[in-house]
Amino acid sequence: MTVSRLPTAALSLKQFLQRQKVLGIYRNMLKTIRQVPDETDRKYLRDWARDEFKRNKNATEQDAIRMMITQANNHLEELQKSLALARS
Repeated sequence: MTVSRLPTAALSLKQFLQRQKVLGIYRNMLKTIRQVPDETDRKYLRDWARDEFKRNKNATEQDAIRMMITQANNHLEELQKSLALARS
């Protein structure tokens, strides 16, 4: 009998890649939020992003996760467009 070295809760490759995608979106979101000029708006957006990601961190259904990734990307693009318009 062989004993696996992997923990019982090891992620599959698909789950691992999805997790990396989510973490990348989160990092990009926080990086983009740092460019917001107003401190109050920056704090609000940072708290909002943190709360949203924490609230959904235990999601396991693949379709729901895909939908949340799409929504997060849309929010990130909107924020980046708003910042670009504000600068011009």
